[in-house]
Amino acid sequence: MFNKLRSLFSSPVVEEPLPPQASMPAGQRVYAIGDIHGRLDLFEQLLARIDADDAARGPADTTLILLGDLVDRGPDSRGVIERAMQLMATGKVRILAGNHEEMMLGSLRDEETMRHFLRHGGRETLFSYGLRGEEYSRGNLEEIIDRANALVPPEHVAFMQAMEDQIVVGDYLFVHAGIRPGVPLDRQMPSDLRWIRREFLDHAEPHGHLVVHGHTITDEPVLRHNRIGIDTGAFASGKLTALGCEGDHRWLLTAFIAPQEREAA
Repeated sequence: MFNKLRSLFSSPVVEEPLPPQASMPAGQRVYAIGDIHGRLDLFEQLLARIDADDAARGPADTTLILLGDLVDRGPDSRGVIERAMQLMATGKVRILAGNHEEMMLGSLRDEETMRHFLRHGGRETLFSYGLRGEEYSRGNLEEIIDRANALVPPEHVAFMQAMEDQIVVGDYLFVHAGIRPGVPLDRQMPSDLRWIRREFLDHAEPHGHLVVHGHTITDEPVLRHNRIGIDTGAFASGKLTALGCEGDHRWLLTAFIAPQEREAA
C-alpha cells in the first residue's frame, strides 16, 4: 500500500546545505510535526520525544506546530483531534489546516465532497467517531452525512474551522502543502496552501522563506535549499517525523512503530 502511495505522491529526497540565513528569532524554538493521519499512537510517542528533547536543550520560548492532515486513513482521527485540542489549551501550539480537514468539513454539508472524503480515508475517520460498519455499508450519502453530523461534536468542527493556513516564524514559513511560487504570502490561495504539489515541489528558486511542509509522502524527510518536507506517510509507514528549529540549527525527531508490531498489538 505504502509503495503505491509513494509512487503517486512522493518526490525524490534531495539533501542540500540549508542556507545559514534561515534562522529563528533569538530565544525561540519550534517543533513542527508532519501529517499525523489518525495515528494517535505515533503522535503520543513523538510528543514524548519532543518533550524530552526540549528539556535537554534548555530554556526557550517553545512552540509546537502541527502541519495539518490530523485526520483520515489512520484508525483514531477522533483521538488525534482531542489530543490536539488539549495541546492547544496550553497556548504553545499552532495548527495548520490540511486538505483532509478541508474535505472532512466539506463532507458534513455536501454529498460529492462526502464521496471524495470516504474514498481518501474518511471512512476510517467516521468509524473513529462511532459510525458502525453496517451504517456505512447500507447507508446512502445523505444518510451518512446525517450520521456524521450527529457523531462529530460541534466543538471538533469549530476547532478545525479555526485552524490556520500559514505560519511565519523568523525566516521559516510553515504550510501544509506548499505555496504558489512567485505569489506574495498575503495573496496565496488556501487551495494552494492545502493542495499544491508539482508547481511547488519542482520550483528550484528561493521563496523568500525556508518553507516547511507536509502533504507529499517521502520515505525520508526532504531537505532542500528552499523547502523541507516532513510527511513520511505515518498512517502506512509507521513513521511520524518532526523538525526542530532554533537559531540557525535544525534537527529531526522520529516516532516509529513497525506496521507488523501495530497489527500484533
